[in-house]
Amino acid sequence: MPKVLPFLEPPRHCNYHLHITTFLQTLESEGNLASIAFFTVHLLKDLIGLMHDSPSDFMLPGKRSAGGEEVVVDESLIKRTKIDNLIGTSSTVATMGGGNNPNGTTNGKLPIGGGESKQSDIDEDLHSRQLAVYGRETMRRLFASNILVSGMQGLGAEIAKNLILAGVKSVTLHDEGAVELWDLSSNFIFTEDDVGKNRALASLNKMQELNNSVVISTLTTELTIEQLSKFQAVVFTDITLEKATEFDNFCHKHEPPIAFIKSEARGLFGSVFCDFGPKFTVSDVDGEDPHTGIIASISNDNPPLVTCVDDERLEFQDGDLVVFSEIHGMTELNDGKPRKVINAKPFSFSIEEDATNYGQYTKGGIVTQLKQPKVLKFKPLEEAIKDPGEFLLSDFSKFDRPPLLHLLFQALDKFVSESGRYPVAGSEEDAQNLLSLVINMNNELKDGKINEIDEKIVRNFAFGARAVLNPMAAMFGGIVGQEVVKACSGKFHPLLQFFYFDSLESLPVEPLDPNDLKPLNSRYDAQISVFGAKLQKQLEEAKVFVVGSGALGCEFLKNLALMGVSCGSGGKLTITDDDVIEKSNLSRQFLFRDWNIGQAKSTVAATAATLINPNFHIEALQNRASPDTEIVFDDTFWENLSVVVNALDNVNARLYIDQRCLYFQKPLLESGTLGAKCNTQMVIPHLTENYGASRDPPEKQAPMCTVHSFPHNIDHCLTWARSEFEGLLEKTPAEANAYLSNPSEYTSGKEKAGDAQARDNLERVLECLEKERCQSFIDCIVWARLKFEDYFANRVKQLTFTFPEDSVNSSGTPFWSAPKRFPRPLEFSIEDQSHLNFFIAASILRAETYGIPIPEWIKYPTDFADAVSNVIVPDFEPKKNVKIVTDEKATSISTASIDDSVVISELVNKLKLCHQNLPPGFRMNPIQFEKDDDTNYHMELIAGLANMRARNYSIPEVDKLKAKFIAGRIIPAIATATAMATGFVCLELYKVLNGGHKVEDYRNTFANLALPLFSMAEPVPPKVIKHQDLSWTVWDRWILRDNPTLRELLQWLKNKALNAYSISYGSCLLYNSMFTRHKDRMDKKMVNLAKEVAKADLPPYRRHIDVVVACEDDDENDVDIPQISVYFRLDLKMRV
Repeated sequence: MPKVLPFLEPPRHCNYHLHITTFLQTLESEGNLASIAFFTVHLLKDLIGLMHDSPSDFMLPGKRSAGGEEVVVDESLIKRTKIDNLIGTSSTVATMGGGNNPNGTTNGKLPIGGGESKQSDIDEDLHSRQLAVYGRETMRRLFASNILVSGMQGLGAEIAKNLILAGVKSVTLHDEGAVELWDLSSNFIFTEDDVGKNRALASLNKMQELNNSVVISTLTTELTIEQLSKFQAVVFTDITLEKATEFDNFCHKHEPPIAFIKSEARGLFGSVFCDFGPKFTVSDVDGEDPHTGIIASISNDNPPLVTCVDDERLEFQDGDLVVFSEIHGMTELNDGKPRKVINAKPFSFSIEEDATNYGQYTKGGIVTQLKQPKVLKFKPLEEAIKDPGEFLLSDFSKFDRPPLLHLLFQALDKFVSESGRYPVAGSEEDAQNLLSLVINMNNELKDGKINEIDEKIVRNFAFGARAVLNPMAAMFGGIVGQEVVKACSGKFHPLLQFFYFDSLESLPVEPLDPNDLKPLNSRYDAQISVFGAKLQKQLEEAKVFVVGSGALGCEFLKNLALMGVSCGSGGKLTITDDDVIEKSNLSRQFLFRDWNIGQAKSTVAATAATLINPNFHIEALQNRASPDTEIVFDDTFWENLSVVVNALDNVNARLYIDQRCLYFQKPLLESGTLGAKCNTQMVIPHLTENYGASRDPPEKQAPMCTVHSFPHNIDHCLTWARSEFEGLLEKTPAEANAYLSNPSEYTSGKEKAGDAQARDNLERVLECLEKERCQSFIDCIVWARLKFEDYFANRVKQLTFTFPEDSVNSSGTPFWSAPKRFPRPLEFSIEDQSHLNFFIAASILRAETYGIPIPEWIKYPTDFADAVSNVIVPDFEPKKNVKIVTDEKATSISTASIDDSVVISELVNKLKLCHQNLPPGFRMNPIQFEKDDDTNYHMELIAGLANMRARNYSIPEVDKLKAKFIAGRIIPAIATATAMATGFVCLELYKVLNGGHKVEDYRNTFANLALPLFSMAEPVPPKVIKHQDLSWTVWDRWILRDNPTLRELLQWLKNKALNAYSISYGSCLLYNSMFTRHKDRMDKKMVNLAKEVAKADLPPYRRHIDVVVACEDDDENDVDIPQISVYFRLDLKMRV
């Protein structure tokens, strides 16, 4: 019998998954298949036994299991699991690549909204943001994919990291070489203790920590062709062209083909080559949802003209295929047949069809884009290298660069094969030898010969050829990682087939001394070989402010630590984030582990970053950067900064940081991601416009009446559902508590307001404290049943009574015309599981607001169903003269009444009587919506509300996950886009910290990994304002020192031929030339005016006040001048 017992009882705090994996690999290397089979069977038996033991026996110390779920046990989760028996049960088996969540939809619960129970193998809590990008099918394909990453220097480590975070089935790390001090410039895994160890083996444990669901193994000997057949995709980052050709030929001809990717990062140059086989099918070329339109009319023509409502512009293009549904009259188009779009316009299009003999269109209809798969043919490397076709461009100012880089990488391969080494940084001889190889190769070309080879580019390429820079590794790690995902899933359009990139603009402006490129026996030697020791010193002494410690923040800290930023004696990096770590963060925010859940993001990230580079001088704060924390981030803090790096996820916070950077004239490096897209923006003092100079148009909001009475898509239903959730479970209980805390003050406030809003608030408080107050769980079930009837039957009956199906507007047109959808009331059925699911969620949450315990009998489906069936539902008769808001410009559904004050008085009296009947100290428990806790029933209720409403209006329903994306306003995110964005930004950071670069040297970037698309361009310069011989931009701030008076300020402006007619501090007017009494203020100090007139509270650290001055020239033309800072403390100095 095999000796496996020592492995069945590992230490309590060990990594179970890694322990077992290591043992199996040992058996496999010995060819002991019988032992593997024996061990696997007994392991499964033990796991099953554990699952049947008591919860405490199954608890691990904060680690995720091999299946991916967090193994945490407390009474609430046990109770939730029991209650879930009522919703639906099925056996659960952990599968590689994604675990089962015992407290969520993955335990076989029926999703609210109907449908059959379907076991999920995806941990939706962990992967929710990634699911929003890829969808379940792509994720399942990833979970079944085995990947080889060969070459574990910086680029290989970045690629492996992104794939492990994505949750592929397995990643095999291959490297035959040993860790060198040189590697520490770009590889976040290695430490100085790893020097001399095999790179793959040194990477294993830390890579495994990223995701215990992924099987990670190593290969440390020379690869053979036969070994490649085990993988769906293979990636090589350090391989000769000859060997790459051999491997690619095998992968190309393999059945099925194995995706082959070759990528290199050489100094400030990088390349990618992809070959996914002779016939590769892309199921979704861009990842966007199919475009849709609501039909307003269709003509009986050949071809017919289809006109849509002008709610939103159509996104159809000529050649798109579309399908029609729900059309009345011209029902021939409802056959589901794809039809080709022609003559596409913003609100109309035609189709290739003869509709002259079709029925006449009467109303209704939805048109939906039909996305078609695309088949691509890849050439093998040996063909593509000779005939590369069109290169994917990233920077149109370098449109002629890719052909040269194509030759350069081939020449480098030849140089290395002939000399056995890379060119030495600063060696003019090696650079000339490489140039000779490039010239010879170019001369041998028959087609595509380069007319003139830029020797400077060749020289820079040669000097940095051995170095792998972290920003380049991060950028290409994101790009290549995404190509692997495409290869394994068919999701998004692959790269065809070569992509070359360089960032020579990142080099210092001054020519580099070859002696400055020599290694110093430090961890930064690779970076020094490209930029020189002088810039390295500037990086180390930088004072940096990183705002945000989420996905972008983690990547930035890793990059900055490897680059040596703020690692010198005078350097310091401050990072702040007021958020804590949640489970959903772990699939992208790679510095966090599952045992960090609940801890402060900035603290954990800072600690992890110092493990990457112990010399990192970093301070972690938990303050939100805002006007409220300017005592923390004061003038001195901002004045001492070298650069600010934003890692934020909302526009308002970005705008605030942008304004602070403007004020203190600090460079701001901005970036953001949305799914597979990313953008970066460089905000450089006096060179570029600021972040707030241009804004995206605001998102279009659905009119209030549409959401409340006339929804026509699921977004409207979910918006309504979330609003109802917050009103019923958060706002109304909070309002009740406000009343209960101080009844007299609350009621007097409402009586003083005397408006419809005050009346509504009082009515809701009275409802939950008297009319609808629940004192037992049965009361909560009754409440849920009556709410169901009110929402989905009675309100619809009233609406259709007020506006029957044949109603017409005052203009004579049908009232129920597009985009309105005529609703139908729902009829409760005890047989409809989605109805019961709604009642479970609603009654449990209602009980929570009243502090009512959940009874044991709820876990029995029959008992709960009987309780619901026993609720007596009163008959409903629609009322006449009920006013329903139909004005799309209305901002509230509450209607004012001349009797509001009378009604409010009556409600106040009723509340007083009601209060007397409440238990002493009675308070409600408001519930704040939390989308990422799958045990709290919040999303069950919101999905239930939305889907029942969708049924009313014949709108397609969604599952709970999709409902979470929309109602929870989840921003889709993937690790690959995040890594790429930070790589782009850090390439710009070299320029910022070196200084002296022109605006044309900087790059703003927009990239979409799904297409793929890379678009880099110079930043826009700031707008220049001129007045006589003066000129200024938004970056300028005029400064007056020596504590001036108002008169002195006015004279100072007069000397510039500017006549000030208004001066304000904040929202308070300090001076206006039209007010004669203001002349009495002329000889007062400006700071005293601010204190006396504006009641300014100036803390001791404040040195100045900022005033806004309105001026005009001598011709009475307004002149927009900069903000003016008036300094009143003379003993302190300021850098300007």
